[in-house]
Amino acid sequence: MSSERTIQETVEFCMLDYDCSYLPDKKTRMFYRYMRHASKGLASELARRGWRRFGCYFFHPICQGCNGCKSLRIDASAFTLSKSQRRVLKKNRETMLYIRTPGMTREHIDLYNRFHKYKSHKSDWNYTPVTPQLYYENFVDGAHDFGKEVLYFRDDKLVGVDLIDIGEDGISSVYFYYDPDYAKLSLGVYSLLMQIHFAKQMGLRWIYLGYWVEGCRSFAYKMQYRPMEMLEGFPSLDEEPIWRPIASLQQDGGKTSYGCMSGCEGRHETG
Repeated sequence: MSSERTIQETVEFCMLDYDCSYLPDKKTRMFYRYMRHASKGLASELARRGWRRFGCYFFHPICQGCNGCKSLRIDASAFTLSKSQRRVLKKNRETMLYIRTPGMTREHIDLYNRFHKYKSHKSDWNYTPVTPQLYYENFVDGAHDFGKEVLYFRDDKLVGVDLIDIGEDGISSVYFYYDPDYAKLSLGVYSLLMQIHFAKQMGLRWIYLGYWVEGCRSFAYKMQYRPMEMLEGFPSLDEEPIWRPIASLQQDGGKTSYGCMSGCEGRHETG
């Protein structure tokens, strides 16, 4: 199905404002495109412009008076491992991977809920058990020929699920969750290192990493993967996206700051 026909079949809408999950005292508003038959090409073009995907829903923020969400992508072709990342690979020498079209089993649901309950205690996330219908709508439906899941096994047990989109120029990270009993394996880091490995094997340059938000500790880890670029705004499909290399990364009193080459606005810090 052509991109033109898919766009014609789009349903566009936005949510009412709700409390921001990343910044206190802020409100969030999301703009959505519901596309039942999105093509790989269209999904790739949207990823290049900062859109995210859950199921058949593509979205990006349009918050009033705030542009804190910055889209990031890693240059997988130029990425080199740090010492700590090499240690993560060593810890996972016995971790087994299996890549397939996204599915849903009782193991998926139980693992997802265990992870979110764990994060509710550790990171103060709101916890509501996911239903099979909601899980299917978010992570199985809409995958078509580009959405995949990477299953991580340890001790003959499912310990992690990484949802990704394999596009025309890179891999877009959708969502990752893991077994809290295996937190010592740093599976979140390992899954991203595997995405970079897959991209290199397939000749894809980019890892579309989603958003980074100044002041949000949950996103601080994203600055540890170099080289990296940041997108200017959320351009439309008829505009060419402008990605700026992040030129520097410094530590200052426990805070991380970055500088962008050629036109990035300002200086940002995250505690």
